[in-house]
Amino acid sequence: MNAEQLPGLDLGRLRAHLDAELPGLVGGPLRGELVQGGRSNLTYVVTDGAQRWVVRRPPLGHVLATAHDMGREHRVMSALAGTRVPVPRTLLLCRDEDVIGAPFYVMEHVPGTVYRSPELTARLSEAERHDLAHQLVDVLADLHGTDPESVGLGDFGHPEGFLERQIRRWSKQLAASRSRDIEGIDELAGRLAETIPGTPRAGIVHGDYRLDNVIVGEDLRIRAVLDWEMATLGDPLTDLGLLAVYWEGFGGVEHNPITKGVGPDYGFPTAKRLLDRYAARSGADLSDLDWYVAFGYFKIAVILEGIHYRFIHDQTVGAGFEHVGALVAPLVAQGLATLEEV
Repeated sequence: MNAEQLPGLDLGRLRAHLDAELPGLVGGPLRGELVQGGRSNLTYVVTDGAQRWVVRRPPLGHVLATAHDMGREHRVMSALAGTRVPVPRTLLLCRDEDVIGAPFYVMEHVPGTVYRSPELTARLSEAERHDLAHQLVDVLADLHGTDPESVGLGDFGHPEGFLERQIRRWSKQLAASRSRDIEGIDELAGRLAETIPGTPRAGIVHGDYRLDNVIVGEDLRIRAVLDWEMATLGDPLTDLGLLAVYWEGFGGVEHNPITKGVGPDYGFPTAKRLLDRYAARSGADLSDLDWYVAFGYFKIAVILEGIHYRFIHDQTVGAGFEHVGALVAPLVAQGLATLEEV
């Protein structure tokens, strides 16, 4: 695909910048392919015919403040290199929007599979699904057990008041994407704010941890954790609550382009099994986890409303987003139901 056909990435400008910053890296002319668009930062695989790299940039059009920070992704992956958390090797960060029209970074291409559909997870045996689920939880526990100071991330965020700021932040994100009335969403935000638990410990938070944000090698080992755009220092249980929602919270939802092929309906262990494994590996107290699950529903609902906003304004790249808006209200309802147990 040539530069004119690749939305959001001018390959000629990219090549010139790489030649200037990393002389000798690129051999022949660059070709590229958009492999992820619309929901998150745009992801491209580019090649000179002999080597492959991955380029990440923010989505086109309506971009919520702080939600698509290239420097944040680049920094956390660079810091975690050499830890027990597998991440791609980063090569270059460009903050100059004049190069391709937005900040971007380049990282190594990690070969493997991203299990993001029932067709892909169906290829795994039940034992393989259970093993992969256990790896997913173990890597998350290892991330949360990584000392931020020891990897140069001591100033990566402000854990004090993290949950209060998260409620305010996602409420602001919702306001920035308001295009319709959503029953119950303001009530959910208010009830979450009124029942915030104390944070027993702080750690590195991924912000969007799920199976389809990791690359799995041919040996069925997790080789890289991706999509660090919302990473920070804060309450690690926000990752766990969100993972539980991704794992089972979309069960029975029709036209779901967000997460498919995981959870007990597809031969994977239950969310409770994963939570128990996490508690055993990390020593974390999960007695307040219902609040974090409810917050996970709220956060995903806001993210999906942002995607819906971009879709109705023709600012998404990719297919399958016409059904996203219909998912928001059911997620809000589940979040409110979960809070009844808090």
